[in-house]
Amino acid sequence: MKGDVIIQLDHAEIYQEENLVLHDVNLSVEEGEFVYVIGRVGTGKSSLIKTLNAELPLISGEGSVAGYSLKNIRTRDIPYLRRKLGVVFQDFRLLPDRSVRANLEFVLRATGWKKDKAITERIILALSMVGMERSLNKMPHQLSGGEQQRVVIARALLNDPPVILADEPTGNLDPETSEQILSLLIELNQGGKTILMASHDYALISRHRARTLICEKYSLVDASTSSGNLDFDEILAEK
Repeated sequence: MKGDVIIQLDHAEIYQEENLVLHDVNLSVEEGEFVYVIGRVGTGKSSLIKTLNAELPLISGEGSVAGYSLKNIRTRDIPYLRRKLGVVFQDFRLLPDRSVRANLEFVLRATGWKKDKAITERIILALSMVGMERSLNKMPHQLSGGEQQRVVIARALLNDPPVILADEPTGNLDPETSEQILSLLIELNQGGKTILMASHDYALISRHRARTLICEKYSLVDASTSSGNLDFDEILAEK
């Protein structure tokens, strides 16, 4: 049974600063889908995710994520949009001078949580979901890359968002750890989360097939459709 559309772009123009990176993007993602966005470096994968997160403005076209319109979204509404999104970054973006607990507490307080007991319980729950509850008081530098990424995923889960945007989440990890992180994202998807994952780790995602969008020549093409002449297996064969 298909869910409602939770990510929608219609004739969207995706820019990075003043540079057009994706032209006339039409995208529809339903609740509970797992979607890869692949393509070479510089083809617009990260810019697409930043647009969905309202980090980059949607200058032309229409778009919505989790019920929020991206076109001319008011600054005061962006924090509410982002509570519906969990974002997983390649470079972790953990605060290096704060413990795992303090990193996650910072996010909760910034999104309106006030009660200490509720904050602690939510942090422990999120960490337990990624197998990192024993690292509550560790500093980021005491964790491996894979452990840091698990903490980042826990951070993305704090407000129980329906959508997770993962921007090259395995880009800085070794193959075995990358497999573990992707398996964790797949598990979260099976639990109901909608996942949009940008990656150029073609060998990894070829072992865990899902709907795949390809950024190429300023276009976003669905590899599962007959439109266009791009094919996921062709992309893999080139690597």
